[in-house]
Amino acid sequence: MIISALVEVVSIGAIFPFLGVLTAPDFIFESQIMQPIILFFDYEAPEQLILPLTASFIFFAIIAGIVRILLLYVTTRLSFAIGADISADIYRRTLYQPFLIHTLRNSSELINGIIKKTDTVIYGVLMPFLVFISAGIMLLTAISALIFLNPIVALTTLTFIGLIYVGIVFFTRKRLEINSNLIAEESTMVVKSLQEGLGGIRDILISNSQEIYCQIFRNADLPLRKAQGDIHIISGTPRFAIEAIGMTAIALVAFILSQKAEGLVSVIPILGAIALGAQRLLPVFQQMYGSVTSMKGGKKSFIDSLDLLGQKIPDFIDNSEITPLRFQKEINIYGLGFRYSLEEPLILKNIDLTITKGSCIGIIGKTGSGKSTLVDIFMGLLQPTEGTFFVDGEPINLKNLGAWKMHIAHVPQHIYLADSSLYENIAFGIEKHKIDHELVRRAASQAQISEFIESLPNQYMTVTGERGVRLSGGQRQRIGIARALYRKANLIVFDEATSALDNETEQAVMEVINNLKQVLTIIIVAHRITTLQKCDSIIELGDKKILRAGKYSDFIS
Repeated sequence: MIISALVEVVSIGAIFPFLGVLTAPDFIFESQIMQPIILFFDYEAPEQLILPLTASFIFFAIIAGIVRILLLYVTTRLSFAIGADISADIYRRTLYQPFLIHTLRNSSELINGIIKKTDTVIYGVLMPFLVFISAGIMLLTAISALIFLNPIVALTTLTFIGLIYVGIVFFTRKRLEINSNLIAEESTMVVKSLQEGLGGIRDILISNSQEIYCQIFRNADLPLRKAQGDIHIISGTPRFAIEAIGMTAIALVAFILSQKAEGLVSVIPILGAIALGAQRLLPVFQQMYGSVTSMKGGKKSFIDSLDLLGQKIPDFIDNSEITPLRFQKEINIYGLGFRYSLEEPLILKNIDLTITKGSCIGIIGKTGSGKSTLVDIFMGLLQPTEGTFFVDGEPINLKNLGAWKMHIAHVPQHIYLADSSLYENIAFGIEKHKIDHELVRRAASQAQISEFIESLPNQYMTVTGERGVRLSGGQRQRIGIARALYRKANLIVFDEATSALDNETEQAVMEVINNLKQVLTIIIVAHRITTLQKCDSIIELGDKKILRAGKYSDFIS
């Protein structure tokens, strides 16, 4: 920025001797400034200065252009690099937030913060900030050069144009703040409407409610575009008025200076330098003003991004070598209670439970009885509000939570499948080049899905489609089981994993689960008691507590 400003000043200063040697060569030849150059090159006549001064002017003009291009390149790359860092860090910090935080948040807000608001920070804050600094340095150096040429004209022009821009900033600040809030809020609503529309496409197509969702999107998108347009208009409007005023001012200055005794010829070099300086100053003023309006427009999105960057992350993530917690005997829970917030009632209360390693435990209860909450506590996703949770006598807390999770795999009711190959979906969360293909095939065989996969034309390289739309429910559940087995976990939680399946498919999947009982600790959450008939013991939750516990025969008698 500093180099660019200095080169610009030199290019402005170079026009003075250039125009002077063309219009009044004798005057330039006799000036004190040129004497060192004349003596060094041993020039004898004014005409000898024309070629070198012309070449010098062209040289500095080209150098100024090159430096400005380099400055644009550097500031743009810097802005986008910072933007990439912000997006990546927000995403990283978001992924490391406790599960409870995710249950209280709207994913649209997070996606908007990572993508759209970060774009606003890049285009609306970072780049304008760098432009503002660069323009400020340029303004100071250019004004210094113009003051050297003609202090009165330079200071008058600076004061006049500066006051106009300050006045515009003052009168538009409230509107810019309103638009800043609108952009931050409506950009979240746009993402939310897209997620809801595309996420519920099946129901939308059946109910022919496309127009309703189109209107919801438009109601969010239109105010956003209007606010962005207002900022653009406010940012660009003064330029045209100032240019007209500037041209008028130069014409008046030319007229006044031409009335002097020396005549117009003697003031052409000064006018040329002032004209070139004004041509440089007006865009600089406009850049600074545009940067200020842009930063004010992006202020709310910038604050929201800073809030997301301020999310705390657990200390254990810095420890790349996590040793799994010792799990040889049993899991014990004493007096466990849980509520999602202080304002809400307890969901679970006074839960006492022991799970022996290698056993198969069934959990049943009505909807809302706390079944999923209890297994989320088992898996370390939620921290108990009260009571204690031990593994082989060691209490589970935030310090050893990562070590405990290394034992656990989870098979939910709805298996998330990425739009990628079966290899990548079974080895979910593993970088593509690090996937153990033999372990994938072994896990698929244990989950009784290998025969189906190997019958496909591309076998394990088959792409599942977004959310596994090309697979049946039973096939998705088996892939979920294979994914859990690939992790080499020794405790697998099946959270209503078969509740959405028909009876025949459920029996087939449960046969797979039952074959794993000898080598794994299994927790099965289910709605139907028949699903749990092969469990070693079953507990029934209700009224915030364990209503009863026993074997399958105790529940059907």
